[in-house]
Amino acid sequence: MKKISSYIWEYKFSYLAAIASLLAAVTLDMMGPRLMALVVDDVIVGGNIGELKILLLGFLGVGVGRCIFQYAKEYTFDKNSIRISGDMRRDLFRHIQGLSADFFDRTNTGELMARVKEDIDRIWDAIGYVGMLLIEVIYHTSIILISMYVINWKLALLPTAAMLLCGTVALIMERKLGQVYEEISEENAALNTVAEENLAGVRTVKAFAREKYEIGKFLSHNKRYYDLNMQQSKVFVRYYPFFSVVSKVLPILTILLGGGFVIGGEMTLGQMTAFVEYSTNIVWPMEMLGWLTNSFSAAVASNKKVRKIYEEKPTIVETADPVRIEQVAGKICFDHVSFHKADMYEILHDISFTVEVGKTLGIMGATGAGKTSIVQLLQRMYDATEGAIYLDDVDIRELSLEQLRTSVSYVMQDVFLFSDTINDNIKLGKKECLDFKTVRRASVQAQASGFIERMEEAYDTVIGERGVGLSGGQKQRISIARALAKRDPILVMDDSTSALDMETEQMIQQTLKELGNTTKIIIAHRISAVCHADEIIVLENGAIAERGTHEELLARRGLYYETYESQYGEIPERMAQKEAGQQQAADTGQERRTDKGGETYGCQLV
Repeated sequence: MKKISSYIWEYKFSYLAAIASLLAAVTLDMMGPRLMALVVDDVIVGGNIGELKILLLGFLGVGVGRCIFQYAKEYTFDKNSIRISGDMRRDLFRHIQGLSADFFDRTNTGELMARVKEDIDRIWDAIGYVGMLLIEVIYHTSIILISMYVINWKLALLPTAAMLLCGTVALIMERKLGQVYEEISEENAALNTVAEENLAGVRTVKAFAREKYEIGKFLSHNKRYYDLNMQQSKVFVRYYPFFSVVSKVLPILTILLGGGFVIGGEMTLGQMTAFVEYSTNIVWPMEMLGWLTNSFSAAVASNKKVRKIYEEKPTIVETADPVRIEQVAGKICFDHVSFHKADMYEILHDISFTVEVGKTLGIMGATGAGKTSIVQLLQRMYDATEGAIYLDDVDIRELSLEQLRTSVSYVMQDVFLFSDTINDNIKLGKKECLDFKTVRRASVQAQASGFIERMEEAYDTVIGERGVGLSGGQKQRISIARALAKRDPILVMDDSTSALDMETEQMIQQTLKELGNTTKIIIAHRISAVCHADEIIVLENGAIAERGTHEELLARRGLYYETYESQYGEIPERMAQKEAGQQQAADTGQERRTDKGGETYGCQLV
């Protein structure tokens, strides 16, 4: 993580200009009491009316100068802090994007949102307005104290003691607020997580009539957030009145003690007037000290939270000099691959298979058998704990992540569509090089063009967050179109036709058969989705229990056979007997389906 000072250093000249404007504005402001002292001593007491015009011009010059430098100070500090906060938010987001999948397994979205937004905003406040005021308070106080000591060092001891006392109280308050703000930051992340989850899953909440429970859960976090903010407020209120009392009593004590010095001849009336005005001006830093301490403590706590994110390092990293395959063909080889996550049982055990270029591998198995983990390992979302995975005979750990992942079109089990147009969702991954003709062709192949073109805006229709408003099957077809549009050498479909009817699924299977140069991995629960694969593997408890073609696995009468029987309701032999006498049923596509060219692409019965 870059230090905040490093960000500031990038804009050092602009900050120097802002600080120079600040010093000029404060210096001009401190000239006012000196001019007032001359008015009292020379004009009012001394009767030198001729100096009044010059002194009034001096007041005018001070006022105009302060306006110019105050504007330059405020604008430059704001501009710099906005730039730096933008840079920090950009760098933090890039760092988060670069972290591996295991980080997101254990980190809530709401927490990351809190770090990227609220915590960066607090740091922005600290290096902008709050930082400016801190510098101004320090310089302002220093100038006033110097001016007071020049006028009368004895009387200056009074505001010095008051400032030291206020500084001590501010340090005590900062320590108490620092701890509270850390807890507030944590609870803010938790509150964001609850809100984000419930708003994203509001339809599920309503479907199960869980509104009351979810509102109660949100209110419990909201109450905790309220209590912490009240705790912070109590600390602030407990100490802030001290600054107010000191700021009100100090001018009065200055007048009383200063009056004695004037009577004793140690000060002139003009010096006394200037000193009282200085004591009034020093009140402002005292009053600001509590508020500045409050804001600075919040920024420090937020910076600690951001630094914790930066302490996270990606577990999946490229080699220093990655291999570059000139043209990825798509051959995949798993060589005795085993995998388990930290502190978890083994997910995959001794998985070995090879998929030649243009061939199809079907993967079946019960929920939790490790089917999706195979794809995650192929894309290096995680690294295998044992064995190796090869792409075109090159260990994927030696490839760049970009080339590896852009070689695989992945239709995910959990379809994610962005709140954007259908056209841009399909072009995702290759927006720069995909034209509308390609998008439409992919939509036709995915059987999505029909419902898309019936929409009022067609491909320019903006779909809601995560595809709200579309059915499950429509979302799956757009996701399939997105993968087909990329034309990558490897296509992975992870249970991506589960929401489709049998007829639509078979049409998509025909499209997949036509992708002769594309290596395909089809993960499914339906026999119909994998039966045409060149090889099918059946996973059980993370290991390969059976492998072979559709016909070979049926003949083996194992897990695949049992799945077939459960899905079709009858064992294959009985269905084959019925087939001989029920040609019409065979032609409807329930058991066999023939395209216009006469090619059979349904599952053959054995």
